[in-house]
Amino acid sequence: MPAPSPDFKRALKQLSDKEKEDLLLKAVRRDAELYDLVRYEILPDVDLRTLLDEHAERIAALLQKANGRVMNRALSRALGKAAKEIARAKRITKDKRLEVDLNMYTLRLVLDEYPQYFEGFVYAFYVSTVRLLLRTAKLIPKLHEDLWLEYKPEFDDILDTLRRHEKHRQLRYPLPTELELPS
Repeated sequence: MPAPSPDFKRALKQLSDKEKEDLLLKAVRRDAELYDLVRYEILPDVDLRTLLDEHAERIAALLQKANGRVMNRALSRALGKAAKEIARAKRITKDKRLEVDLNMYTLRLVLDEYPQYFEGFVYAFYVSTVRLLLRTAKLIPKLHEDLWLEYKPEFDDILDTLRRHEKHRQLRYPLPTELELPS
């Protein structure tokens, strides 16, 4: 997206409040992400908790609606869509903790509802879950040190659950035994 030119800024200042409102409403109707961003910025009742709940519901719906001939592949695609939903939430809020919370929610949901799909010939769903876990492992050390202790036990539990499957030996990269935090 190009940077707004001085002429554009000047023309925008010359618009009346009604014209600015119409222009903003037209833009928000076309782009759902822009709508969420503007809603987050201007409405006082839309905070991080609200966005966390909304995106968690969307992620749960994506995984529940997954269907196909091979359920492992369908769940793997749904997990990819969930990752895009998490990225969208991060773009809206610019909050790393929200991203980690949504990643952990997704991992908990997968391990609570769909662990039976880790078994079988196709292991795309298992690999997708491991990738999400490793992405989360890279994000947690970027948070404040006090939050590390909050996420570490649950993360290590999820990691231990994924390591119990035989498929972790077939991965191209070894799974760590615990969350590695900087000293």
